[in-house]
Amino acid sequence: MIVIDKLGVADKITEQLETIFDPEIPVNICELGLIYEVNTKEDGTAKIIMTLTAPACPVAGELLDEVQRKVAGIDGVKNALVELTFDPKWDKSMMSEEARLELGFM
Repeated sequence: MIVIDKLGVADKITEQLETIFDPEIPVNICELGLIYEVNTKEDGTAKIIMTLTAPACPVAGELLDEVQRKVAGIDGVKNALVELTFDPKWDKSMMSEEARLELGFM
């Protein structure tokens, strides 16, 4: 994950993102490798660039809404933006070792 943190809240953002789980996989979205970038600006904007495990993810809207809502609730964040990308395409190698172990991929 790339972090650019001019607002000084990246740790709080990461803490919130770690509470969000893909409902089909019992691992948080950070450990799954779905968060590509956290970028905060001094004006209070926090932008999260993320992906999904599959483009046709049935809970995509809910997941993006939850990310936006939780990041927007952090003190100092005035505007939370969530950008969805599929470049690069997600694959299992993007998961943390802990996630791969928990899911039986190691």
